[in-house]
Amino acid sequence: MTSSIDIERLLAPRVQDIETSGIRRAWALAADRVDPINLSIGQPDFPVPDALKVAAIAAIENNHNGYTQTNGDPALLASIEKKITNDVGWTFGDESSLSAMVTSGTAGALTLAYLAILAPGDEIIIPDPYFVIYPTLARIAEAKAVFCDTYPNFRMTADRIEPLITSKTKAVLLNSPGNPTGTVLQKDEVEAVAKLCRERGILLITDEIYDEFIFPPTTYTSPATFSEDVLVIRGYSKTYGCTGWRLGYAAGPSRLIDEMSKLQQQTFVCAPAPMQQAAINAYDIDLRPTIERFAKRRDMVIDALGDVTELIVPDGAFYTFPRVPEHLGMTGSEFILKAAEKNVLVIQGNVFSLKDTHFRISFAAQDDRLEEGLAILRSLLA
Repeated sequence: MTSSIDIERLLAPRVQDIETSGIRRAWALAADRVDPINLSIGQPDFPVPDALKVAAIAAIENNHNGYTQTNGDPALLASIEKKITNDVGWTFGDESSLSAMVTSGTAGALTLAYLAILAPGDEIIIPDPYFVIYPTLARIAEAKAVFCDTYPNFRMTADRIEPLITSKTKAVLLNSPGNPTGTVLQKDEVEAVAKLCRERGILLITDEIYDEFIFPPTTYTSPATFSEDVLVIRGYSKTYGCTGWRLGYAAGPSRLIDEMSKLQQQTFVCAPAPMQQAAINAYDIDLRPTIERFAKRRDMVIDALGDVTELIVPDGAFYTFPRVPEHLGMTGSEFILKAAEKNVLVIQGNVFSLKDTHFRISFAAQDDRLEEGLAILRSLLA
């Protein structure tokens, strides 16, 4: 039976304006290759820790399979609040103006935040380079993403943000450690951004999904350390290798969390209940061996490519964002096709940026495959 409905006519402009993720296009390239060296995917290559697996199985077997409260399982919320208190000094409870909620991944938290604060015509300042959904969510909210150019050092500083603020600015979105760059802002830089936003009456949203992926001797500072006028967004997916569990959280001013919760009740309803149970004791897991392993992989990238291209050393996350050398005379999009011809998959810069001068490498790959892929990339860049 053939449909007689003109679906094209029915589609809303917001979906027609959204392109398929360039990351998904990289996956399509993988489908055409035999055993490609995949350095494109921002997904940890290690399994979920056994303690979390056991807890998830137990939660299912003990019938924790129904809805939780919209804001999340009370025990998990208690764990989250304790973690935030330890990290930034916030206090929660009846006398506090702060609260937290569990979300369907950090993407769910970001979606709720955008929809809660942005009306048509409002503006949100985001970094460039950016994580792929940052501008897309603004389009969904019928607002405008204002791009803060952070090239060449990828640092979103107060000096770069301030000229972009207008009467329509509702929020600034900070991402440190950053995707796709791995850049970690210094304490004074973070404090200056928090101060600027507070003085201008603008919400500071801090996407801290990689907050545990910090390579010594670098230290991490959240802007929430300096202000309570901050929405902290974190998650479990990257840190514990459970990207498919879709588990994140947001913490910040109670008035905002209340409105985000209202939206969650009408959309996501709640985050997956068994996964919430599984994550209650996640912060008891020692992550140091994992961080050490990824720091060594970071060093492998620097050793292999540092002398053949312009490369900012990543201090966190598991990405690096090298520049395609000018002598090659090609864009990032052209370069990644050359790499694919050699069976190495990386992602072109314009997936994450208004520019197409760089490409992203994910070093969340097994050491032998990473080493092989880096050798090929080096030969293409030299």
